Amino acid sequence: MAGRALGIVALTATGVLGGCANPAADEALVAQTALVGMPKETLLSCAGVPERQASVDNRDFYTYRSSRIVSYPSPPPLGYYGGGWGRPYYGYGAGWPSYGYEVNSFDCEATFSLRNGVVERVVYGGATGGSARLGQCYAIVQNCMALIPQRTIKPSP
Repeated sequence: MAGRALGIVALTATGVLGGCANPAADEALVAQTALVGMPKETLLSCAGVPERQASVDNRDFYTYRSSRIVSYPSPPPLGYYGGGWGRPYYGYGAGWPSYGYEVNSFDCEATFSLRNGVVERVVYGGATGGSARLGQCYAIVQNCMALIPQRTIKPSP
């Protein structure tokens, strides 16, 4: 009985986490290997001019940056009311109007290492972590991924 309950909990957790998947982050991870071998000319045509670049021996390093700020209204507050003149009444209800915005910032730096004019490695960095950063990294590599031949997609059972 305990094993069955544990199995149900595991399946539920898997379903909940699957709902939080970030397809852009997944594609950014795929791009780290799919773009290896891309010629420098093609990289510059699909990703554009890098924000920073450096050359050492026969290696070039191109760094691209992408960032965005997302804001949306804060949820309405729930307040606590009570007291006043006479008998106190207590309960939950709408509090004083408190309007504001929640602001999130997402950023990514993608550095392409090229040897002899061909992409050798793609490394991501930035202040944002996890799939939020990877999702923003996809904005850098998206046009280049469109040039990669379609991968074979296995049909779901």
